[in-house]
Amino acid sequence: MIALDVLAKHIGITYRGAPLRITAINTLKEAQADELSFIVNAKHLQALKETGAGAVIVTEAFVDAVPSGCEILQVASNPYLYMAKASRYFAKTPFESDRGAAEVGEGSYIGDNVFIADGARIGKACTIMPGCYIGADVVIGENTILHPNVTVYRDCRIGNACMVHANTTIGCDGFGFAHTETGEHVKIYQNGNVVIEDEVEIGSNCTIDRAVFGTTRINKGAKLDNLIQVGHNCIIGEYSLLAAQVGLSGSSELGRNVVMGGQSATAGHLSIAPFTTLAARTGVTKSIEQSGKTFAGFPFMDHRQWLKLQGKLGRLLKS
Repeated sequence: MIALDVLAKHIGITYRGAPLRITAINTLKEAQADELSFIVNAKHLQALKETGAGAVIVTEAFVDAVPSGCEILQVASNPYLYMAKASRYFAKTPFESDRGAAEVGEGSYIGDNVFIADGARIGKACTIMPGCYIGADVVIGENTILHPNVTVYRDCRIGNACMVHANTTIGCDGFGFAHTETGEHVKIYQNGNVVIEDEVEIGSNCTIDRAVFGTTRINKGAKLDNLIQVGHNCIIGEYSLLAAQVGLSGSSELGRNVVMGGQSATAGHLSIAPFTTLAARTGVTKSIEQSGKTFAGFPFMDHRQWLKLQGKLGRLLKS
């Protein structure tokens, strides 16, 4: 928690408004009266008008849209950069010393060289194999297996009957930076978490990034192959299947039963309709709104069209 006037001073903004204590940064839609938010472009204008945030970082163009009772931190340009600077003041420490002893449920096996931080809770009949790291306030349900050298960063959640294979990392920082006019990169501290629901299986050497704020979520029954990257704030729908080397850019949202072939990938901030199939190496560059379709290629297109295109290219090369 930090006083708004102190925070403003730290990040280089002049503020003379009402006293307010800020506990976190959040989106315009999710922010509460003790949280700070920001707006970058006009597509979020309605969310700004309806926000419950206690304060917002805005440029002059959006000042008139700030709702009554919401404090204004006005900047000349690049609110995203000021949000990045502010994020470091809400970053959580890697370790906590006042969380109380970790809890391990009845019948759970804890292998050699496992580190379990204060405040972590492991359910009944779990298997935590040698070399695993379980961070502060992590919660793991019952009958879940972590294979050797799995790392689970602080505050993350893993459900019941899950399996995570060797060397996978859950909850590391997403790849988020704001950029100055001179090309310097300012870290956006990732203060959210990862939630993995029941009956999820994750292969070896996968990376599941924690959210900037909020949650990166893998829903019930999803299955991830080896060597998969899930960016911050992604949502993977129930019973989805992701083959090896799939890459999801930040804030991608997959509906239920989406299938992604090997090395397929998404651009960020898009959604994929339920029961969509993406062939291997498909590159999704915009949202897919109609369910049950199959796509291929880059940029992606209807799978049958892609097959016809490949046939025509093959005949052209022979002519």
